[in-house]
Amino acid sequence: MEIVVPADFEYLYVQNEERPVVKIPNEVLRKKATPIEKVTKRHVKLAENLVRIMKEANGVGIAAPQVGVSERIIVIAPERKPIVLVNPTIVEKSGKQIGEEGCLSIPGLYGDVERYMSITVEAYDIKGRPVDYDMEGYAAVIVQHEIDHLDGVLFIDKVDETTLHWQDPNPENR
Repeated sequence: MEIVVPADFEYLYVQNEERPVVKIPNEVLRKKATPIEKVTKRHVKLAENLVRIMKEANGVGIAAPQVGVSERIIVIAPERKPIVLVNPTIVEKSGKQIGEEGCLSIPGLYGDVERYMSITVEAYDIKGRPVDYDMEGYAAVIVQHEIDHLDGVLFIDKVDETTLHWQDPNPENR
């Protein structure tokens, strides 16, 4: 889907030191990210940066490709406490839910996406230890959205196009 950013929202698409999140149409967002063979100090630093950038952007999740790094690492914060997942894989899924989504890489655009209601995700933590989480509802949506980023898939690829709309994500900051 081709996205034409309205003039009123172009300021959100600036990428610089203050706004480091990669925006569409940057090609890194469409690449399948490389699995991480071994968690290194560089990955720990990347995870710390992802947490900081996500918080500064008022996000609830972020994937490494969104900061220009095509590696399989995501951060989610469904309850504001960040969880780092390295090489996450959904191993079980059930149910369906539809909810509004947006994306730090497509700021200002929102629409309804159908996702699984419950998932089990297996991954490694930032120390390289295996972890698994059973998630449902909002947390499950965030994980699915971020894992999609690792596969070069954006929410606009799954959205009900009739629900797409532009809305200022931070009206108090204008």
